[in-house]
Amino acid sequence: MDKSSALEYINQMFPNESSLSGVEPLMQKIQNEIRTVDAGILAAVRQQSNSGTKAKEDLAAATRAVEELMYKIREIKTKAVQSETMVQEICRDIKKLDFAKKHITTTITALHRLTMLVSAVEQLQVMASKRQYKEAAAQLEAVNQLCSHFEAYRDIPKIIELREKFKNIKQILKSHVFSDFSSLGTGKETEEANLLQQLSDACLVVDALEPSVREELVNNFCNRELTSYEQIFEGAELAKLDKTERRYAWIKRRMRSNEEIWKIFPSSWHVSYRLCILFCKKTRKQLEDILDNLKEKPDVGTLLLALQRTLEFEDELAEKFGGGSQNREIGNEIEEIGRGTSSGNNALDIRKKYEKKLAAHQGGDTEGKDGSKDLAVPGAGFNFRGIVSSCFEPHLTVYVELEEKTLMESLEKLVQEETWDIEEGSQSSVLSSSMQLFLIIKRSLKRCSALTKNQTLFNLLKVFQRVLKAYATKLFVRLPKGGTGIVAAATGMDGQIKTSDRDERVICYIVNSAEYCHKTAGELAESVSKIIDTQYADGVDMSEVQDEFSAVITKSLVTLVHGLETKFDIEMAAMTRVPWGTLESVGDQSEYVNAINMILTTSIPALGSLLSPIYFQFFLDKLASSLGPRFYSNIFKCKQISETGAQQMLLDTQAVKTILLEVPSLGRQTSGAASYSKFVSREMSKAEALLKVILSPVDSVADTYRALLPEGTPMEFQRILELKGLKKADQQSILDDFNKHGPGIKQTQIAPTIVPAAPPVAPVVPSPSAVGLIASREDVLTRAAALGRGAATTGFKRFLALTEAAKDRKDGPFRKLFNP
Repeated sequence: MDKSSALEYINQMFPNESSLSGVEPLMQKIQNEIRTVDAGILAAVRQQSNSGTKAKEDLAAATRAVEELMYKIREIKTKAVQSETMVQEICRDIKKLDFAKKHITTTITALHRLTMLVSAVEQLQVMASKRQYKEAAAQLEAVNQLCSHFEAYRDIPKIIELREKFKNIKQILKSHVFSDFSSLGTGKETEEANLLQQLSDACLVVDALEPSVREELVNNFCNRELTSYEQIFEGAELAKLDKTERRYAWIKRRMRSNEEIWKIFPSSWHVSYRLCILFCKKTRKQLEDILDNLKEKPDVGTLLLALQRTLEFEDELAEKFGGGSQNREIGNEIEEIGRGTSSGNNALDIRKKYEKKLAAHQGGDTEGKDGSKDLAVPGAGFNFRGIVSSCFEPHLTVYVELEEKTLMESLEKLVQEETWDIEEGSQSSVLSSSMQLFLIIKRSLKRCSALTKNQTLFNLLKVFQRVLKAYATKLFVRLPKGGTGIVAAATGMDGQIKTSDRDERVICYIVNSAEYCHKTAGELAESVSKIIDTQYADGVDMSEVQDEFSAVITKSLVTLVHGLETKFDIEMAAMTRVPWGTLESVGDQSEYVNAINMILTTSIPALGSLLSPIYFQFFLDKLASSLGPRFYSNIFKCKQISETGAQQMLLDTQAVKTILLEVPSLGRQTSGAASYSKFVSREMSKAEALLKVILSPVDSVADTYRALLPEGTPMEFQRILELKGLKKADQQSILDDFNKHGPGIKQTQIAPTIVPAAPPVAPVVPSPSAVGLIASREDVLTRAAALGRGAATTGFKRFLALTEAAKDRKDGPFRKLFNP
């Protein structure tokens, strides 16, 4: 304990005087503990002293044991060295004898093999001179193996002599074999029965010689076989394009007639395979010369027949020497073009499609396995397809031109025979000419893909693009001409479009046909990209064609809107002829509203049933963007409008708005009705706001105009004053005041003041400008309420006063005025 801890301990034990009586017992207890600790310390010191002495004795004993161990190790090492020396002395003579035995054995073996080599070379020389090919082949293998043992003795004169002699013998064998094979094909094999057997044995000799000998022999044989072919078909009589089929007949006949004779060749040589490759290369060269030397364009029929026979021959070779036909898979890809007019394939269609592909793939594998049983070709990398037929590629321009001419003529015929109507009960609303055109294109694609999949197919795709663009033009030309109204002005079309009910159906058919062509053109491009050679696949694109049909769709829908606009012309004119300034009371909706309703009720159901939802929605948007602003501007074309006339017109506006909102239901397509309804409400609300401005008193008309039509112009405001029947002098003062305050109300946000119950505070006084604005708003509100009371007294039950415009606005000064 430190000093402070001791004091605390004493104070804790003796906190007061009465506790001092325990000092003696405590002192006695502490002394006993001290004696106990001293005794423990003494015992520990004694024990430590005894332990130190014993540790020194143990260490000394361990040191002595280590010294004895080291001595014994040195002694063992010395004895080991002595033993090794003794063993080396004993084995020195045995090692010399072992090396001597090894050298003698190697020498005996080498001499024995040398004797065998000399004897084998001499025997081989005799066999070569006697043309004993079968025995010579086996002897060649033996000599080759024996020579491999003397690679280390190449510089020894005897070995050099033997190797040179062996080389000469092989050369003699080669010359004999080549000489004997030169008689093959000359007819001697039929006269001499043992010649074929001798040549078969000679093949064994060739296999025993270097691989280059076999290559040279096969090449010589193939060139010799095709010498007569070159002589026959280079003549003036057969060196013609229309004689191409006879070339392939010649090689087939040659292979059939010599099939038994050529069995002398080992199957591993693949002589027939090599002969066909060389035949194809020579044929290609001759056909290229014929095509290049033509003085005028070749006849398309002759050219295609020659190409067809060439392709058939290539397929036969590919089938015989490995690789199945690809036409089945190509046909499946082409058949997928234009399957149905639905927006997409369902799961069942997709499943069937891939089941067909899997079945075709498995069928090709089976055929390949069957063909491999007849002849296994190691050169699987070689492709017979295109080895000859590719020489026709640069000369197939005439074929593409013929296809284009045929397609254009077919297009003209289809358009001429088109009824521009759909048979009753038909599930499709697409024109028959569209589907027939793509059927013709599919047949053309099948013909071309069966002939070539390179540049010509790519050129034919360009033809398809031109044909489809021409068809898009035909569809566009069939649309009714002219146009009027705001949409027509925006598109730059002049004149009026008068469309009957049949015209509207035809326009819908054109929209659906253009949509079908747009979709099918994409499928056509996808199929061609899978069929065509990979180097052209990236260039396959039908986006320009699809853009053409998209333009036809847009123009058709705009034309449909123009046609309805034209039907509305009479009703819009009737609206301006109504004597709005002299109406005495507000009644039911006007006749022109009923006529507008009749027009839409007649046309919309048919359009909704024929158009797809996306294009019907587009049509509705165009219709709303046309009729809303047109109705608004038509109000300005009217003459003077009294208060009663404005109320009647407001009723008509509400009725027209209701009619337009019911258009999606008439067409039985309500998927996009929400956005359309919002758009119609916004456009028609402008007309309602305009009429509410006309209804307002003269002294507040400027404020009401700025509140309801903040984007209005001074010219429109002046026309409103004219509609209200104000004289020029009265108009001028109102116009000056209107121009002085600006066209619209500038809204100032004033934070509301909340006065708590306690403690009281002084009221907040707004600025003078804010006071004026509040007063102005209250004035407008009071007069608008008066308008509502006046409308009620005239019996206008459906009049919604000025609050209807505020209902359609989310914010702005007008809504805040009418929602205090």
